[in-house]
Amino acid sequence: MVETTQPAVVDRAQPLSRGSLYGLLLVGMPVFLVGWLIIFPIFSAVATTIFVRQPDGTTAFSLASYRFFFTDGYSLNNLWLTLWTTLVCGLLLLAIGLPIALYLRFSGSRLAGYVQGLAIFPMFVPSIILSYALIRTIGPNGTVDILLNAVGLPKLPSPYLTPWGPVIGLVWDNLPLTVLMLTAGLSSVSNSSIEAARDVGATPPRVFISIILPRMGNSLLVTASFAVLGIFSAFTLPYVLGPASPEMMGPFMQRTFADMNDPLNALTQAVISFCFCLLFGVFYVWSIARNREGR
Repeated sequence: MVETTQPAVVDRAQPLSRGSLYGLLLVGMPVFLVGWLIIFPIFSAVATTIFVRQPDGTTAFSLASYRFFFTDGYSLNNLWLTLWTTLVCGLLLLAIGLPIALYLRFSGSRLAGYVQGLAIFPMFVPSIILSYALIRTIGPNGTVDILLNAVGLPKLPSPYLTPWGPVIGLVWDNLPLTVLMLTAGLSSVSNSSIEAARDVGATPPRVFISIILPRMGNSLLVTASFAVLGIFSAFTLPYVLGPASPEMMGPFMQRTFADMNDPLNALTQAVISFCFCLLFGVFYVWSIARNREGR
């Protein structure tokens, strides 16, 4: 008796199960909200700035608003100040947040709990309250001036209403998220690998450079991307603590729209800001994809 075997036929047109439908519905709702509340306004803003209504009521293609932005010295100064503030704040956040994250990760003392509480405390303080606290502390006739005067020292130049005012506020405001993300990235560094390096005579700087830093490279990229996106689009702290001229893009857009009653140029500034944020967003997505490929 000859036994014949037939290849198994895979039915690729299987109906979706109830669980798959629930999964698609759960995914579909956030995708719909993102498309409705974020993607559609972006495309609408871009279309409004390049298809401009003419005085005779018709709509024509025009790049005049973009040409005005990139030829106007005041607009370019505002864009430059925003990029400078973003770069300085990003570097300061990494320089301050990384030592705190390292201490929280490898310290087992009770003091680490207090340090962590102080580091994430600004997360629970609204930006407007944070601005008021900084004005009362480092502003003219603030707490710092009072203490210096009490000990007979001269006043120091206040960073309030200068480009350094928003830098101080934004670094303080974004420090909790930076510390938490860096601490999460340091969780991938095992204690055994560090102890093994110490056993063979590695110094603390060598352990950091050869063991810790290579394993948290993606965490640094993701943290920097989040910090840059939040700082570039900040409004409250630059509006309250920053100078009137030049100003960051957030206050610049609000003043162009409300005070100058010029929605076209305000939309153009928003589109240009979005393009810069898109670059950082692509960098963030690339970092995430690289991290998953590494696994």
